[in-house]
Amino acid sequence: MTSALPYANGPIHIGHIAGAYLPGDIRARFERMAGSEVLWVCGSDEHGAAITLRAKKDGVTPREIVDQYHAEMQEAFAGIDMAFDHYSRTSSDKHHQVAQDFFLKLLESGSFEVKTDAQFYDAEAAQFLADRYITGTCPKCDAAGAYGDQCEKCGSALSPTDLIDPKSTLSGATPVLKDTTLWYLPMGRHEDWLRDYIDSGQFNGEKHHDPRAWKSHVNGQCRSWIDGGLQSRAMTRDLDWGVPVPVEGADGKVLYVWLDAPIGYITSTMEWAEKSGQNWRNWWQSNDAELIHFIGKDNIVFHCLIFPILLKEHGDFNLPTNVPANAFMNLEGDKISTSRNWAVWVKDYLSDFPGKSDELRYVLTSIMPEQKDSEFTWSDYRERVNNELADVLGNFINRVIVLTKKYYESEVPPIDRIKWTADEDAIIAALDSAPGEVAELIRRNRFRDALQTAMGVARLGNKYMTEQEPWKLKKTDEERTAVILNTCIQVAANCSLLLEPFIPQTAQKMQAAFGIKNAQWEQASGAMLQPGAVLGDLPILFEKVEESTVDAQVEKLRTSHASAAPAAACEPLKPMMTFDDFQKMDLRVGEVIACERVPKADKLLQLTIRTGLDERTVLSGIAEHFEPEEVVGRRVTLLANLAPRKIRGVESQGMVLMAESADGSLRFVTPEEGTAAGDTIR
Repeated sequence: MTSALPYANGPIHIGHIAGAYLPGDIRARFERMAGSEVLWVCGSDEHGAAITLRAKKDGVTPREIVDQYHAEMQEAFAGIDMAFDHYSRTSSDKHHQVAQDFFLKLLESGSFEVKTDAQFYDAEAAQFLADRYITGTCPKCDAAGAYGDQCEKCGSALSPTDLIDPKSTLSGATPVLKDTTLWYLPMGRHEDWLRDYIDSGQFNGEKHHDPRAWKSHVNGQCRSWIDGGLQSRAMTRDLDWGVPVPVEGADGKVLYVWLDAPIGYITSTMEWAEKSGQNWRNWWQSNDAELIHFIGKDNIVFHCLIFPILLKEHGDFNLPTNVPANAFMNLEGDKISTSRNWAVWVKDYLSDFPGKSDELRYVLTSIMPEQKDSEFTWSDYRERVNNELADVLGNFINRVIVLTKKYYESEVPPIDRIKWTADEDAIIAALDSAPGEVAELIRRNRFRDALQTAMGVARLGNKYMTEQEPWKLKKTDEERTAVILNTCIQVAANCSLLLEPFIPQTAQKMQAAFGIKNAQWEQASGAMLQPGAVLGDLPILFEKVEESTVDAQVEKLRTSHASAAPAAACEPLKPMMTFDDFQKMDLRVGEVIACERVPKADKLLQLTIRTGLDERTVLSGIAEHFEPEEVVGRRVTLLANLAPRKIRGVESQGMVLMAESADGSLRFVTPEEGTAAGDTIR
């Protein structure tokens, strides 16, 4: 298993954890408990334009940046209990050699096309511009701020020359075209086998994986890319930071970060194997091994299409059997933004809530963005910790420990079967089925459901104890009390196993109290602890979170965001236009009478708009900001005479005007009350 290599250009926040790392950790911990041979690798991604941009901004070298954040990220991961088998870095000499050897193998196999093309060049900065050094308007959805390789609004793959009004991020100047020689991966020649691989799980004529196990938005995005026609993509860049292209005459050129970075998974495996005395090939070149990538949805194309092409072209490597990409996590009603300091940084959380990594893990798993974007709020954090962890799990475990100590000197009491009832039958049946149910959900990468199923055992035990009231029966029915408490102990012991993948520190404390050593998944059952087993003491597992605590966190978030506000400058003024240019635009009030999502397009909504002249279809890249039902009935400002354009196979007949804040949030430009569909805006 791999988790996306985090860019070493900034600290780790909760969106990172919920997206690619907590899912991997839960899966890895479970598989180890289940007896599987599992290897989970990761590492810092230390090349690419994002690193050099951060270095230029801070006035330091790229090496200083990656060294700083490589150390900080490892501390954050350790603090939140990410149990990687090995954590590497792509700036190491070992990785440079592995990546260069991989490139040369592909070069010898004829996998690349060498082309001399005109590339954007910043004359003021005196360097060629990698795709992330260029921004402009997306030609597909007209969003500002698209990068030279991808529009993050509509998800379209782009080339720098596709951008409208491109600008250099280094100097702000308009770049010029200048010839340079680069090595390209002709992705178009791979469309047929990729379609089989994605749609039917076939590879080299054999069943490779079950495509139904892949998330629908992953399959959908891949199909959309393939159906749209895969374009050749440069696998080298003109940069001075990265893995040098190992070809004579390629001075000043490095490997494209999306060739270099995923090979980092292989390097990390090799380093682990060297330390552990194992053979790395067993994990990457064996029919007995499965390869699973845990990533965020913005990296789907790279892990599902580009990296598989590279692995197939090399010829010796397994292709991924699943890529369970998560969506994004928002924060307090807004997108997480590192530039605006709108984030909960793991480092800060661990400082403000020492010893409470499990609480954060629990909450993030509960709201994990598995299929669509989700949202973290501090009020929800408080409610989940207080109502679920403290009141349900913590309260139940505490009562079991306290009553067993009080009534039976901490020994598991024997059972008198005469006093056994259908209530106990139901509890034991639930305990016997829960391990299989939780295991299936985890292996289907449905971690939210898996956690709730595991917590359902604690809820069941809590309810059972409350209804049976053993503290009232103790004086009148000793045998029945023993049955009840024995049953509660079995429930509590099962909780300590079933919850370990999610809240490992708490689970291990519970296991120590119940005398469970070297916990294995198969131990979970209706009869885990035998009569006479001695329970240990256990402190209160979870402290209640005060309202003032979360209020302070919200205030801290808003204060840090406000201090970063100057960095969020307005977009520069576009070139001057004449009054005659303005007169060409037919702006009208429109009324949205229907709205639906565009299939296979996460960011597009299809609006039906009444214009007073007609009813027309308009596509708008606002699906991440508005649900379809929020749009219906709105009056909007419509550019009615924009030339029609086909987007995702649908003809869009105009454009709805939106106001975009510096933080990326969108608002409708809404005509005042009293206007009606068809009114002209002058």
